[in-house]
Formats: sequence, structure tokens, C-alpha cells
Amino acid sequence: MNDVRRSISEDKIKADYGEFLDRYPAYGSTTALDELRKSEYSRLDAQEHIYLDYTGGGLYADRQIRQHSEFLMGNVLGNPHSSNPTSTFTTLRVEDCRRRVLEFFNASPDEYVPIFTANASQALKLVGESYPFRNGDQLLLSFDNHNSVLGIREFDKAHGAVTRYVPVIPPDLRISQPVLEEYLDGKDPSENGLFAFPAQSNFSGVQYPLEWIELAKSRGWDVLLDAAAFVPTNRLDLTEWHPDFVTISFYKMFGYPTGIGCLLARREALEKLHRPWFAGGTITVVSVQADQFYLAPGAEGFEDGTLDYANLPAVSVGLDHLESVGMDIIHERVGCLSHWLIANLLELKHGNGKSVVRLYGPTEREMRGGSVTINIYDREGVVIDHQVVEKKANEWKISLRTGCFCNPGAGELALGLSKNEMITCMHGPESRMTVDEFRQCIDGKSTGAVRVSTGLVSNFRDVRLFLELVRQFIQ
Repeated sequence: MNDVRRSISEDKIKADYGEFLDRYPAYGSTTALDELRKSEYSRLDAQEHIYLDYTGGGLYADRQIRQHSEFLMGNVLGNPHSSNPTSTFTTLRVEDCRRRVLEFFNASPDEYVPIFTANASQALKLVGESYPFRNGDQLLLSFDNHNSVLGIREFDKAHGAVTRYVPVIPPDLRISQPVLEEYLDGKDPSENGLFAFPAQSNFSGVQYPLEWIELAKSRGWDVLLDAAAFVPTNRLDLTEWHPDFVTISFYKMFGYPTGIGCLLARREALEKLHRPWFAGGTITVVSVQADQFYLAPGAEGFEDGTLDYANLPAVSVGLDHLESVGMDIIHERVGCLSHWLIANLLELKHGNGKSVVRLYGPTEREMRGGSVTINIYDREGVVIDHQVVEKKANEWKISLRTGCFCNPGAGELALGLSKNEMITCMHGPESRMTVDEFRQCIDGKSTGAVRVSTGLVSNFRDVRLFLELVRQFIQ
């Protein structure tokens, strides 16, 4: 570990913590998470890790692994596509997991179907490839969408539909609701329309109003809610909100297992989807000679091949773990830590009075999550390459993330990359471009940023040490 980090006074950190508590007294209600960190995540401090990449992936508790291991060692599982004893037992566990997912999100089984996937990206692909795009239909996206959402545009293009983007406005990188309503009103009632937006930006931490779900549905749109960055630290109640499709990755919520996600689909909306192919497990009857097949109803028609049945019970364990901790406590802790960090980062100045940090996203605590995205500048106002920052963070054993975080639209607007610049750099669909070639093409501008994100067992010392890392760049 870097010697500078070792030299930081723990007494100073404790003193700053006292001031922090005075400013954020509600943080005191979350101290149970400190005990949880000691008992279930002790490897963090034992190995001196500062983990600040919760938006990239959550961390699992020791007890999750113990409980799942005991389950595996105590039972015999078989491929669920049969009726033998081990298969029947496994099928029951899979259905138990479906019920647990619905319970966690307070979703009625009469309204929603949980479809298990490899991750949120595969869940998004299922919607994109199966949505009935026709010539003249619309796909409405936010500039602030993950790549896996943006990729749906390739399906709509193939069917002659049109992709439109609702802009986000710097510096807060939020969407103007009147502007959104203009886009929503731009669909003919006879057209299919899919509106996809994130509940929380994986770039800036901005949280978007879930009221937009009903706003869009009332205008005839089907609504896809990308909830992957939102649900690890926020409640999503599907009796209050009724998106047609919700996509999530469980590892972002509780760390383990890493290969299972979910598409929560409204039964009515699911009937609208038409799969372009079939696979093992998705059909009731298929014939080679008759060149015909019949898709299985409900979730089974969208779950290709054999589910990860050995790990699905671990999803139930993880959901139980989060529920036992309490989503409200996690939400409060993340809010306090991220707001304190933002305020202190923005106060940093070079000797000549120039700001050290530029924040991408809102400064206020309301309607924002635990992601804090910045770039660091030298005393002349020149951006310090995010890869340089990452290298120093690695030396300090701080896990953070750099780049554009699979969110090019928000990144382009935040970093001031114009449409003309992007078109000039990206020569055409047949061209291949490396990251280094792209960086050379837009020489003089940043091609990415630094993102830290707090989560389940983050504490004050984590964010305080990151602040100290940034201070090393003051001139």
C-alpha cells in the first residue's frame, strides 16, 4: 500500500468523523452497518481495501456464502427440465426464487412474471429482440442510458423504426420534464412505442422521477425501466409503480451470485413480445419435419436453455440478506456519505484559487444516488488523465472506476464532446477504432471521468481516504 496513505492520521479521520456526524445526525441511525461490516465483510479491513465501486458490483456477506454452500452440500440438484426426484426438487427451488423476487419488489404474481437471465444486459436484449418494432414505430431513449439499453436501437433500426433521444442538461445532467413530454407527445397512437430510461444514472447518480412511467403509459408508450443501478440502495415498489419491463442484475445488489439477472415483465406486456428464435427449454412442442414450434407460455418461453439452477437459491439468500439489513438504512447511509463527499470535493482549490475538481451531476442530495463522478484538474485548468488518477488509486488500494462507464451519451455531454466531433472521429460502420485512436482523435479533451460509488457497507473512512487521495493533486 502507498506510504502516503499509511501516513494519514487516524486521529484526524476520527475528528473529521465527529464533524461529519454533527452535520449528518441521521447517519447515526445506520451504525448497525458498521457492525455488519465487522462481522460479515471483515475481509475489507483485514486486507485494507477501500471499496468504492458499488455501482460496478455489490459485495457479498460471509453468511450468504455459508448459507448457500450448506444448501448445496445438503441437497441433490438435477436439471429442472424433467420430472425425476432431483429435477422436481430443483424446479420447486426455482419457483421459490421467483416468488421471493416478486415479494422483494412487492410485485403481484397476477401482474408480473420474473424471467431469469444472465444479467440486466441479457434482460434488455430479450426486450429489444422481441419487441414488435415496425416501420414508423419509435424507440425513445434518454441520452443518459447504459450501453445495454442503447443497443436496443439496433433492433428497431432493423425493422424500420426510429430512435429518438431525450437530452440531459449539464451541469446537473437531468432531463427537463416539459422537454420529455414533447417527445412523448410525438408518437402516433397507431404506432408502437417503447420508452426506456434508467431509474438511476450509472454515470452521474441522477435519479429520474418514477412518475414518468405513468406519464408515458398514459400517452400510449410501453415503458422499460433500467433499475440495475437503482435497486441496490433504493426501494422499488411495483404496487406503486407499474413499468412494463424492469431489468436488474442481482450481483449489483448483493454481490453473489454474479451470473443471474432478471426481467420483471407485466403479463400483458409480455404477450406483446415475439421472440425471433427458440431454444431448449423455451418451447412446448417442436418438429424438424413440420418446420414448426410452439413457444412455452410465460417466463419459460424467454429463458433460453437450462437456468443456472445451482445458483438461483443464492438469489433468495441475497434478497433475504438485504431485507434483514433494511433498504432504508442503506439508502440513508449512502445519501449522507455521497453528499458529504461532494461538498468537500467542491471545496478543494489550488494555490491560485482554481478548482481541483469538476463534478458531473447534481450537488444536492435529493433525487441522486451514491455515484459521484468527477474529473481532476491541475492549477492551469488542464484535466488530469483519469488513468493517472486510477493508477494512484490502485496504489492506495482504492477500488474505483474510470472511463464513461458504458454510458456514452451522458459522457459525451458531460465532457463537452460535440456531435460533429463524434461523427468526425467515428468514420463509419465498417471502421474499427481502438480507445487510443479515439483519444488521439479528440486530443485536448477528456475521454472519461473518475467515478466512486458508495453502497451497503461503505463507511466514513472510505470516502475520507478518497478525499485525501484527491488532495494529493493540489498544486
